[in-house]
Amino acid sequence: QVQLVESGGGLVQPGGSLRLSCTVSGGFFSDYAMGWYRQAAGKEREWVGQIGPGSGGRSSYDYSVKDRFTIFRDNAKNTVYLQMNSLKPEDPAVYYCKPLGTNVWGQGTQVTVSS
Repeated sequence: QVQLVESGGGLVQPGGSLRLSCTVSGGFFSDYAMGWYRQAAGKEREWVGQIGPGSGGRSSYDYSVKDRFTIFRDNAKNTVYLQMNSLKPEDPAVYYCKPLGTNVWGQGTQVTVSS
């Protein structure tokens, strides 16, 4: 049974950075393409970006985060990361990861952007 644990959220000032982690257990992590999603208060969950399987998986991003956010993975640690730079007031949300093609979600990690 695949399980996910997201971490790394917190409070950051506008323009600041955070790195989120998502550690996967119970499956063959390197075989999964991994997605990051977020859900702001009162809004639907939305796709942020994703990275392909293996060691050379390509990444893609929503236009709202492109050039600010970077997704990368460490298959030896069964972990995918979301590096968030230049955070904006519209970025606060609970951030989730998910293996693409599954409906397995973690508990999420809260990101707050405030001065």
